[in-house]
Amino acid sequence: MEGGKGVLKVDQYEMLRTAYRVYGKSINEIARITGHSRNTVRKALRGEPWGYRERGHQPFPVLGKYLGVIDGWLKGDKDRPRKQRHTARRIYRRLVEEYGYRGSEGTVRRYVRLAKVILGLGMAGVFIPCDPEAGYEAEVDWGQAVVNLGGEERRLSFFCMRSKYSGKHFVRFYLCERQQAFFDGHMRAFDFFGGVFPVLIYDNLTVAIRKVLRGKGRIEQEAFSKFKAYYSFVSRFCNPGSGHEKGGVEGMVGFVRRNYLVPILEAADLEELNERVLWKCLAYGSHKMAGRDRTVEELYEQEKGHLLALPEEAFSNVEVSAGCRVDKYATVVVDKNRYSVPSRYAGFKVRVLLYAERVEIFYGTQKIAAHERLYGNNKWCLHADHYLELLKQRPLAFHSARAIRQWRLSWPSSLSALLERFCFAQGETKGIKDFITVLMFYRDYEAGEVEAAVELALEHNLSSSDGVRHLLVCAHGIETSIMPLTSWGSLPVPDISVYGQLGGGQ
Repeated sequence: MEGGKGVLKVDQYEMLRTAYRVYGKSINEIARITGHSRNTVRKALRGEPWGYRERGHQPFPVLGKYLGVIDGWLKGDKDRPRKQRHTARRIYRRLVEEYGYRGSEGTVRRYVRLAKVILGLGMAGVFIPCDPEAGYEAEVDWGQAVVNLGGEERRLSFFCMRSKYSGKHFVRFYLCERQQAFFDGHMRAFDFFGGVFPVLIYDNLTVAIRKVLRGKGRIEQEAFSKFKAYYSFVSRFCNPGSGHEKGGVEGMVGFVRRNYLVPILEAADLEELNERVLWKCLAYGSHKMAGRDRTVEELYEQEKGHLLALPEEAFSNVEVSAGCRVDKYATVVVDKNRYSVPSRYAGFKVRVLLYAERVEIFYGTQKIAAHERLYGNNKWCLHADHYLELLKQRPLAFHSARAIRQWRLSWPSSLSALLERFCFAQGETKGIKDFITVLMFYRDYEAGEVEAAVELALEHNLSSSDGVRHLLVCAHGIETSIMPLTSWGSLPVPDISVYGQLGGGQ
């Protein structure tokens, strides 16, 4: 510091305070000796000159006459859509364009930030730390992910239920997010956890909610109310747009995508996919969550005893269609899709049971067909076996039959070779009929056994279904023996001596 001007250095600050506190010098004397002004001396004696001192009032001299305008705009934003409110930049540009403001944008931004806090606009979310009760609450949500199913990449939905206390979770994939799949996910999750959580927390899902009322009021779907009453749990729904109210399962959906499905999971069908995911859910739990002193698995074992017991019988999650009639294509139209039945039932009325993942068709009390459930419109699920008798009567339709064409995409090349051999040896019509007989062997034998017999038949140049049947019988080790017919009548023993008299012989 030169000439007593500028910021006090530490040694100068020490000299001023020592002269006053130790030697009893007055402020005037110190100012005269040091050359500092009396105000500077007073400030040094009051406290640390280099310390932080909060400004009592933040002035906005250039912006001052526009503060009322800015406050009015911000207050009006309270009744506007969240995504159509004033930003600090928009306020700055309006002030320039409409009021001729010449100050900086930074000044506007500082005031808008302060004003929004005062008015309660755009405040950062504040959350309450919670310590969940064991076996009391669980969170439910849907997620979506891409998987490789049967060699084809498909986007599927997965159901997720997570315990708030232990963090243990259950995941299962479905072809859709319809109510039946929603209920099926709950039932399988309850079996997985070994009981029912008394409180389940949801988004405002349409499969559960018919109408969202003001505040916490909800009108539930009738079927969901029945399901909830059957398992005796209480539903709690988040506020609209407030997924953080069930943040545990929201985070778990992302965890499943990143940890269970990277790289993209491959499976032959939905059943295999869910089996692999189930093993991952069972293996989850060897770590400790933040703020917990025990592992997920240990907490899960503890909370089991607090869950509600499962009912003796599971909820009947089945849709029944009793008035269906088999059409001329030997199919039944259910839920806008077609499912085949054996052709002999064409024209008959049947009863259809629709489960979340499968369809079963009954004639009276006899189950005549079972299919994987289709979702969508105008899809066909055909089993070639249902049309074999009809194709045997009309062999020239064999190559163009939709069920056969679909089957040929996946059947082994040995079947195609056998068909070609039969047609070459017997002619096209007889060869196709005889080949259909081979296809019927799938009803009585395992697929692997039939295909092994076909390979052997090709190796030994057999050209008929009888040869394939013989190979199947021998493969099963069925022994054949010739037994005497003891009860069968026999002729008397011939007298061959009379043959000597023929021709006049003696």
